[in-house]
Amino acid sequence: MTKKLMPDAVASVVPRDVALGLTQAEDVAFPLRWGILGAGEISRQFVRSSRECAGATMAAVAARSEEKAKAFAAAHGVGRAYGGYANMLASDEVDIIYVGTLDALHKEHCLMALEAGKHVLCEKTLAQSAEDAREMYATAERNNVMLQDGVWTRFFPAVEQARGLIEAGAIGDVVMVQADFDMLYTIQAATLAFGAEAKPINVQASGRVGGPGGAMLEFENNRFANLTFIAFPSEFPEVTEITGTKGRITLEQPAHCPTAITVRIPPATPSRYRGGNTPSPMQRFEYPLPEAISLPGAFPNQQGFYYMTEAIHRCLAAGLRECPQFNQAESLHLLELISTIKAQRTDGSAQAG
Repeated sequence: MTKKLMPDAVASVVPRDVALGLTQAEDVAFPLRWGILGAGEISRQFVRSSRECAGATMAAVAARSEEKAKAFAAAHGVGRAYGGYANMLASDEVDIIYVGTLDALHKEHCLMALEAGKHVLCEKTLAQSAEDAREMYATAERNNVMLQDGVWTRFFPAVEQARGLIEAGAIGDVVMVQADFDMLYTIQAATLAFGAEAKPINVQASGRVGGPGGAMLEFENNRFANLTFIAFPSEFPEVTEITGTKGRITLEQPAHCPTAITVRIPPATPSRYRGGNTPSPMQRFEYPLPEAISLPGAFPNQQGFYYMTEAIHRCLAAGLRECPQFNQAESLHLLELISTIKAQRTDGSAQAG
C-alpha cells in the first residue's frame, strides 16, 4: 500500500498568494471597479466570469465604436459605455483595466492605461516581444500600478495543486514535460514544471508559425520538455504530463484550463518494470468550476477567469503589484522562449518545393 497524498476528492486549494502568506483569503471582497477595454468575445467571457468576484464591479466598457460599447454594456450589465478609450481611462470611476483587444495592440493599450494611473490585467499574449514587455513593466513601476500578464492557467486550482506537489518534491526531480496545444500554453507548462529560473541550454523547433509543429527544450542535468503545437481542426488530446524521478502528474484535458489532475506515485520507478507490470497507483483530484457562473457559448472552462480575478483583488488589497502565480520574471521568460522558438519556425509564406 502506498500512502495517499490527500483525500480522493478535493473541493478547494489554497491559492498560492494566500499559501505564501502574502494575502488574506477574505480580500476577494476588496473593491475594484473594472474598466473593460475592448468589447469582443474574450471580454464578454471575462466580464461574465469575473463579476462573480465579491469585490468586483464591472464599471465601464470602451470600444472603438460607442454603439458597440453600449450594446456590450446592456447585454452584460456593465455600468457605463464609452466610444474610444481615452475617456474611460481618464475616469476616476475606474480602478483597473482589463485589456481584451487584439494581441498586436496590447502594448499600445496597456501603456495608455498605465500612464493614466490604472492597474492593468492584460489578456495573453502580453506583448509581441520581451523587450516590449520590459517597457510596459517599467511604465507600471514608474506609475506604481499593477501590470498582470493574463496567463490564467496558473490560477486554476488544479494547476495550483500540481505546482504545490512539484515544489514539495512529491514526484521527485522533474525530468520530462510533454504538452500539446499552442505555443504559449505548452511553454508555460514547461516553466511551471522546471521553474522560471531554469533556462534551456538548447532549443530545437520546427513547423510554421501559427501552424502545427513542435519544439524540444533541453535543460541542464538531462531534463527535457517535448512540446507539440497542434493543428486546428483536429482531435488533439491536450494533456500535460509532468514526469519526475518518483512519480508523474497529469493535467487532464483541457490542460491549459484543467479541472482535474491525476497523480501517480508508485513504490518504485519505473512502476511496471519494477512491479511485475503492475500499473502505478493513481489518484484523481477534481476541482469543479464555480456553479454560480453562467457562460453560454464559451471556450472551454472560461469560468476560470474568476480565479485570476480573485487573486488580483487579494494582491492589490495587500499592496502587491504582481500575483505570485505568474509574476514578471515568468512573464518575461515565457516571452523570450516564444521569440526563440518563433525564430526557428517558418513564417508560413514559403511553399514546398
